[in-house]
Amino acid sequence: MYLEEPFDVAVVGGGHAGCEAALAAARLGMRTVLFAVNLDSIAMMPCNPSIGGTSKGHLVFEIDALGGEMGRNIDKTYLQSKMLNISKGPAVHSLRAQADKFRYKEEMKRTLEHTPGLLIRQAEVADLDVKDGVLQGVITAAGAYYPCKAAVLATGTYLQATVIHGEYRRHSGPNGMASADLLTEKLEGLGIAMRRFKTGTPARVDAKTVDFSKMQIQLGDEPVTPFSFTDTAEEIARPQLPCYLTYTTDETIRIIRANLHRSPLFSGAIQGTGPRYCPSIEDKIVRFADKKRHQIFLEPEGENTNEYYVQGMSSSLPEDVQRDMLRTLIGMEHVEVMRTGYAIEYDCLDPQQLDLSLHIKKIAGLYSAGQINGSSGYEEAAAQGLIAGINAVRYIRGQEPFILTRSDAYIGVLIDDLVTKGTNEPYRMMTSRAEYRLLLRQDNADLRLTEKGHEIGLIDEERYARFLAKKAAIEAELARLHSARVGGSAEVNRILEEYGTAPLKMGETLADLMKRPQLSYKALAPIDPERPLLAPEVVREVEIQNRYEGYIQKEIESVERFRKMESRLLPEDLDYKEIRGLRIEAAQKLEAIRPASIGQASRISGVSPADIAVLLVYLKQNKR
Repeated sequence: MYLEEPFDVAVVGGGHAGCEAALAAARLGMRTVLFAVNLDSIAMMPCNPSIGGTSKGHLVFEIDALGGEMGRNIDKTYLQSKMLNISKGPAVHSLRAQADKFRYKEEMKRTLEHTPGLLIRQAEVADLDVKDGVLQGVITAAGAYYPCKAAVLATGTYLQATVIHGEYRRHSGPNGMASADLLTEKLEGLGIAMRRFKTGTPARVDAKTVDFSKMQIQLGDEPVTPFSFTDTAEEIARPQLPCYLTYTTDETIRIIRANLHRSPLFSGAIQGTGPRYCPSIEDKIVRFADKKRHQIFLEPEGENTNEYYVQGMSSSLPEDVQRDMLRTLIGMEHVEVMRTGYAIEYDCLDPQQLDLSLHIKKIAGLYSAGQINGSSGYEEAAAQGLIAGINAVRYIRGQEPFILTRSDAYIGVLIDDLVTKGTNEPYRMMTSRAEYRLLLRQDNADLRLTEKGHEIGLIDEERYARFLAKKAAIEAELARLHSARVGGSAEVNRILEEYGTAPLKMGETLADLMKRPQLSYKALAPIDPERPLLAPEVVREVEIQNRYEGYIQKEIESVERFRKMESRLLPEDLDYKEIRGLRIEAAQKLEAIRPASIGQASRISGVSPADIAVLLVYLKQNKR
C-alpha cells in the first residue's frame, strides 16, 4: 500500500449520485476526489435514456433549485422534451426529457473535469480505513491509500454485480463495465448489513430494421419547458427527435409464455429482489394475464446512433427468445437486436442504517447515496448524491446537517421513506408517496428550495438576485389581483359570456374571476388594463397559486400540524427498552432506527399510534 495526497471528501462511484455528490463538495470548497471503476461510466445511462417523468421530474427540479447539475445537463443534451399528466392538476405535472445518452455523460464529465478542486480517478475502491468508528481514508484495489475526512459511497449497481439473461451469467457491471467485487466484504466487516437487489434493462435495436410507418409517432412539446430555472425555452430550443408507440401481439404473449421455463426470473436463477413498479415483460405477462396487449415505446439513444431503446420490454429471457418476441411487435417484424436485454443483481445496504442526512450511523464521516441505499432510478440517485455531498461538507465543518422534511420537498419524502420505513425492493419515487403534493409542485421548486441552496452556498449571488426578483413579482401581482376590482359593465359581461361564464351582477376582484374554470390570466387582459408585463414563469405561478388558493391553504395548515410532530425531538440517549408500556416490537424498531423526532418515529413500520402515545406520556413525565 502506498500513500496518496489527502483529500477532504472522497466519492466512490461516478454515476448520477456520485456526480452530484462530488460537484456539491467541490463547489463548497472541499478538495474532492471522485473514483469510478471506468471513467467511461461517469453519468452513464445503462437503462432508460431519459431524465424525469412522473414524480422523477419533481426531483430534478428540486436538485436544480438547490444548485445541483442534473437539470442543466439534460437541458443541454435532450433529444425530446414532453410534459406529462397535463390533463390533470399542476401537482402531478411532470417533465420528462429523452436524452442523448452519449452527449449527456460527455457533458457531465466535462463539467466535473472543469470544476476547481475536483479530481477524477479511475480506480476501484476496495477498502475503508476506519479507526474507533471514524473514517480516516479509502484504499483502492491497487493499494493506493487516500486519506480523507469524509466519504460518500455511490456504488450504483456495481457491487458484486452479475448480469443474467437466460442461462447466461457473467460477473459484470452494467453495460459491460467491470463490477466492483471487494467492497461488500469490507462493509460487512464494519457491521453494515447488506442485501441483494435486482434490476433490468431491455434490448437495443437497429433503427434501420424497424418500420416506423406502422407505429404511432410521439412528438415533443413546442416550446419545451427547461428543467433548470437558469435556462429559458428559447435558449435551449433545438430540433427534436420523435419517439414511437407500438404494441405487443398475441404472438408476443405466446412466445413469452412458451419460454417462461427458460427465464431466470422464474427458474430461480435470480435471487435478488426486483422493482415491483418496473416489471420485466415476462413478469407483466404473468401478473397481468388478462391484458391482451402492452404498450411499447421506441426511443432514440442518441442523435448519432441507430440504437433505439425498447421501453416496456425489459427482459432477462435468452437472446434467441428476445429476438423472436421483438419480431412479433407491430413494425418490428424484421428487427435486428444490437444489445441483448439483461437482469443485473447487485449488493446494496439496508437504508435504515442511515440517518436523515444519509450518514451511515456506525461510521462517522461515511455517507451513502443512490442505488446502494436501495433506491432505483437516475433522479432518485442524483437527489441523494446532492444531499450526501452537502452533508459530508457540513460534517467536516462541524455544522448541523442539512435535512429536508416531507413537507419541504420530494427529496425529503424519498430520504425519509428509505431511512424511516426501509425498503424490501428497489425504491421508486411516485407522486402518491408525497402527502403534500399541491405544495410540492415542480413549478415552485425554486420558491421552496433556492433560499436553502443559497444559504448552503450552492446558489451564487447573481442567480439568487434573479430568484428574489421573480419571487417579488409573483407576490406583487397576487396582491394586485386581490385588490383590483371590476364591475359588471356591458363590456366586462360581454367578454365573460364569450368564455361561457356567468356575467357579473356586482363588483368582483380579478383574483376571484380568475378562479373560474373558464377564465385565465390571459383571458382577463382586456378588462385589466393596468397589469404589468410579466415573464411567463411568473404568470404561470400566479395562476396556479391563485386558482388553488383554498386548497393550498388547507395543505399549509396540515403541514403546520406535521411540523409540530417533527419539531418534537427525541433525546439521543433514550433507552426505548426501559419505557414501560411500549411494545417489544416497537422498542426494537425504535432502538434500531433511533428516530430524530416523534414525527419520524410515527412513520416507522411496527410503531403504532398507541406506541407513540406511550412515548409522549413518558417524555412528559420525565420532562425529556
